[in-house]
Amino acid sequence: MLGLRAALSDRLLPVLVGAMSFLAALAIGGALACATLAASWQGDTAAALTIQVPQPTEPDAANDGTRLAAVQRALAINPNVRGAAVMGEAEMNRLISPWLGSDAAGLGLTLPAVVTAQWAGAGGTAALAAQLQAVSPGTLVKTGLFWAERVAALTTSLQACALAVLMVVALVAAAVVAVATRSGLAQLRETIETVHGLGALDSDIAGRFAARAIWLALGGALGGTLLALPVLAWLAWLATPFTGPARFSDFFNLPPALLALVPLLPASAALIGWVTAQLTVRGWLRHLP
Repeated sequence: MLGLRAALSDRLLPVLVGAMSFLAALAIGGALACATLAASWQGDTAAALTIQVPQPTEPDAANDGTRLAAVQRALAINPNVRGAAVMGEAEMNRLISPWLGSDAAGLGLTLPAVVTAQWAGAGGTAALAAQLQAVSPGTLVKTGLFWAERVAALTTSLQACALAVLMVVALVAAAVVAVATRSGLAQLRETIETVHGLGALDSDIAGRFAARAIWLALGGALGGTLLALPVLAWLAWLATPFTGPARFSDFFNLPPALLALVPLLPASAALIGWVTAQLTVRGWLRHLP
């Protein structure tokens, strides 16, 4: 009756909504990826234990061997320390090469011994540090808790940015639908005024525009979501080495949470289209004489 197919074009609006849905899918994927990677890294980082033993070949406090040997004995009998291993010379040189060159021994420097391990205790490492200080004064004990907290803070920030992107995308999609609807109203002004004057209800006119907006937004969102799936699959495949062994089949296995959320994008776009069209048309009709 109103000629909405010509007034609300099926070209520009679906394309713009599809682009918004594509960006929203990437934002959701990024937020979930951050959460997954952070959960994987935080557990390993927080449990990492590093012990620095200065002058490792000097006698220990009890004069019962070297300082490094005393630290190793103390770590061996501690039930909260697992996998203690002394870092080799090659690995030490690799770590300090950006600052001291590839051969620190050639500089005549006495480097501390570094012992790496995993901390399985429920509390902090203060008791362990005091124990090692007693047998080898000057020994430093560090955990990855600080870095785990930084990773958690970074993850929270990235998820907040993803949420902000989703909000902006929703607002832009609503603005696109509103502009397209007002353009359609302007083209059909005389027709709408005529049928409105003949007794057509505001709800009927708004309902017709909203129905047209639903289908256009839904179609565009479906297209944008489908285009985003291969990109998300590729990014998930690239991330597999950080969360586990990479397999070719992982390219097709998106996280379950992502598979549950992404299909909601077309429904959300349709809802935004319906609400925006309803509000826009009803607001426009209120100004008719």
